[in-house]
Amino acid sequence: MPTTDEIEAKIIQQADIVKKAKQAKMSKEELEPLIQTLLSLKAQLKDEQAKVKPFDRAALEALLTKRFFYAPSFQIYGGIAGLYDYGPPGCAVQTNILNLWRQHFVLEEDMLEVECTNLTPEAVFQASGHVEKFADYKVTDSVTGDIYRADHLVKEVLGKRLEEDRNLKLGLQSDAKKPKGQKPAEPLTEETKAHYEMVLETLDNYQGESLVKLFKDLDIRAPTGNPVTEPVLFNLMFDTQIGPTGQFQGYLRPETAQGHFLNFKKLLESNNEQMPFASASIGKSFRNEISPRQGLLRVREFTMAEIEHYVHPDRKNHDRFDEVENLELPLYSAAAQLAAEGPKMTKIGEAVKNRTVNNETLGYFMARIYLFLIRIGIDADRIRFRQHMANELAHYSSDCWDADIKSSYGWIECVGCADRSAYDLSAHTKKTGEKLIARDTLPEPIVTTKLALEIQKSKFGPVFKKDAKTVQEALLSMEEAEIKEFELKLKDGKASITAADGKSYEITSEMVTIGMKTETINVLEYVPNVIEPSFGIGRIVYSLLEHSYYVREEDEQRGVLKFKPAIAPTKALVIPISNNADFAPHIKSLVQKLRQANVSNKVDNSSSAIGRRYARNDEIGTPFAITIDFQTLKDDTVTLRERDTTKQFRATKDQVVEAIKDLVDEKVEWDALIKKYGEFVGQDA
Repeated sequence: MPTTDEIEAKIIQQADIVKKAKQAKMSKEELEPLIQTLLSLKAQLKDEQAKVKPFDRAALEALLTKRFFYAPSFQIYGGIAGLYDYGPPGCAVQTNILNLWRQHFVLEEDMLEVECTNLTPEAVFQASGHVEKFADYKVTDSVTGDIYRADHLVKEVLGKRLEEDRNLKLGLQSDAKKPKGQKPAEPLTEETKAHYEMVLETLDNYQGESLVKLFKDLDIRAPTGNPVTEPVLFNLMFDTQIGPTGQFQGYLRPETAQGHFLNFKKLLESNNEQMPFASASIGKSFRNEISPRQGLLRVREFTMAEIEHYVHPDRKNHDRFDEVENLELPLYSAAAQLAAEGPKMTKIGEAVKNRTVNNETLGYFMARIYLFLIRIGIDADRIRFRQHMANELAHYSSDCWDADIKSSYGWIECVGCADRSAYDLSAHTKKTGEKLIARDTLPEPIVTTKLALEIQKSKFGPVFKKDAKTVQEALLSMEEAEIKEFELKLKDGKASITAADGKSYEITSEMVTIGMKTETINVLEYVPNVIEPSFGIGRIVYSLLEHSYYVREEDEQRGVLKFKPAIAPTKALVIPISNNADFAPHIKSLVQKLRQANVSNKVDNSSSAIGRRYARNDEIGTPFAITIDFQTLKDDTVTLRERDTTKQFRATKDQVVEAIKDLVDEKVEWDALIKKYGEFVGQDA
């Protein structure tokens, strides 16, 4: 059976045949079979489209709002774009994801967890490059003054043009509303269509003048139809003043990573000076998004989970790589993007071997990220790893792959896995004079002779006094080439040096001695490179909500969230079949057993029908329901229902609690329990 895409291609081809036949002034008799073929194909497309129901995002959002998974913050005051509050089930889902994240990464990899402050002094982000480079391009509607993020506007405009072109070629009515005065669209040429598709695939490559040119060449306008201003950079960090004087500039951190780097020496010491090792953190980050939208996908305050794995720059192998090297990942390399090809399932071992992926450690974490996403319930067929193009890389990155997850909004970047090289540790060393380094003990000492600088403290200290340490650190942190250059300047008797505090200090030739020095080296110092997996938890939560949502075939009003037991907000629903007072002690004892087993549960002893009570809890993804009925009064047994199959079995309370615990811990499959206890047919599903 042909797919909808194949039928659409045939329709476009047949429509072209009909058009050319009309231009050739064929007779009515000759045209009739050609037109009938076209109409038949359109009818076939309509039938196939009816079989495949589009994802009902509105229904999911209604369910999420109704059950308070999350909601706009400050709603009774009108709300603020890009800020959301999580309700009880949303909090529980996020907490369960983070707990699994800790198990999967922190415990499994023996990482060192840290918690650092949100508020950060400006000097930190000056050193890291964020003050200068952490920015997006924005454009402004030249009439209304509305502001748009430039790349988002391009996506929206080209997406609509491609959709309208498709509808025109299929003979379908476009739903898109045209701005007043805009002419009806003409079908796109194949060349133009291919160009639009290439632009959308490589949009992150457009920066500065190339982005300005793109807006002009493609006549990108605001949704109003008005022209927009040229794209300009907008820094995404929230700035603030620290302290009462207003003179100490600070920012809310846009990532948690810098706290790791500033504590590197303490972390290395905690790890007994052993390399490689990793630090991990979970915390809030803040980005002043130009146009926050799409719910949890683009917000101004969000939870991140980040890992910084420190390695020797020449030894990026990983001692557990053999465990994942045969795992196939959907890799969308930079080369594939340039060639307008799609992702390709590739063994991560092969990708590292042929250098598509830079090194083993980067590849290892990509594999572990893939396994984590599948483990929490993300659909494996809707994951891809997209490599950043050369001019798309962040200012600190030498190679980066994004784990993108497909939702009704398209492909969304949810996890970044970057090789940050030695950028951050080097930048903070240069800014502060504090050496953020690791050391290798040599098997045999090495004798070297090199140009070195010594400070004459008797001449140095009295001049600089309280600044002496700062100036000394600046001098002693110079590399050999810098010392050579400094020596040339000192031939005039004095030279200036800029220290970590940003001030310039004058050094005279009598304060320092420069000459060749022979050293016996027992250890080699190096600046570690950093491999960083960075998880946007809100985006993962939303993607999981979409991937988990479905409606019962027998009742389209019954929405279900098919969370895995470990992720579900509540693991078990306890339902007495009626309000009979004799059920009360059984409810109490069962709830106590569940709590002792650390199984979250809720009791629903309302007067609603049992099917209605099941349905309410299907909406929040509760995987199991325990029913107390009149048989319970006789033999102390209960029934356990599974959410998705709606099958049940009967067993003792202790057996049921143990079964739920094992299901949550993924020690047993539901089918195995049905086989063990036998299916029970009783209460309505």
